[in-house]
Amino acid sequence: MAGSNEVRVNESKRVVPLNTWILISNFKLAYNMLRRPDGTFNRDLAEFLDRKVPANTIPVDKVYSFDVVDRATSLLNRVYRPAPENEAQWGIVELEKPLSTTEIVPVIIFFHGGSFTHSSANSAIYDTFCRRLVSNCKAVVVSVNYRRSPEHRYPCAYDDGWAALKWVHSRSWLQSGKDSKVYAYLAGDSSGGNIAHHVAVRAAESGVEVLGNILLHPMFGGEIRTESEKKLDGKYFCDSSRQRLVLESISTRRGR
Repeated sequence: MAGSNEVRVNESKRVVPLNTWILISNFKLAYNMLRRPDGTFNRDLAEFLDRKVPANTIPVDKVYSFDVVDRATSLLNRVYRPAPENEAQWGIVELEKPLSTTEIVPVIIFFHGGSFTHSSANSAIYDTFCRRLVSNCKAVVVSVNYRRSPEHRYPCAYDDGWAALKWVHSRSWLQSGKDSKVYAYLAGDSSGGNIAHHVAVRAAESGVEVLGNILLHPMFGGEIRTESEKKLDGKYFCDSSRQRLVLESISTRRGR
């Protein structure tokens, strides 16, 4: 019988719904198309396949968004905020309006996934996800458009994450009106979860406050494969060869 930390492959097959299996299969197909036979990355095709959406200052589903560029680093952040309760005010939204003076509003700094190489803060799938975070958590979300490999190697993504955290702490309008404090949380999925982890470590070492780290199936790897990596290799989204290419793209200037 499998232990509590062990995953049986045949059990995982039974619990994955058909629509999830189809979605994963489509993602795997797209990922394989983006890698050329020589291991380089097809940036043009990646951008073509990635559906993007603009920011909207007119609220959609009670959430509005806007893009802000940090002049010190040229890093773009997409900010998502709850819309005013009074719909009559939706046409005159103050983008950088100070947060509530009576309640604590969390600020979630989000790093998108994409194997460090593709997707962005304005990808439709992540735009939808960030809106749901705002609605469900009653929070402000800052989605970071960090630099991607292979054009920008390690540690560019981590540096951008660190810059985003410092930017959030420097914005007076993101402070809680209750105590003038920024209630910052880090979040990310896949490679974004990896970035969130490393930014949190750097914050702890530097004395910059982060109240929580939300890692959604974060992407980690090492020189020695774990037992679960061996068992699930080739199943669903697990592929050791693709993982190796991702790590190579971070540390070398392959692709275009």
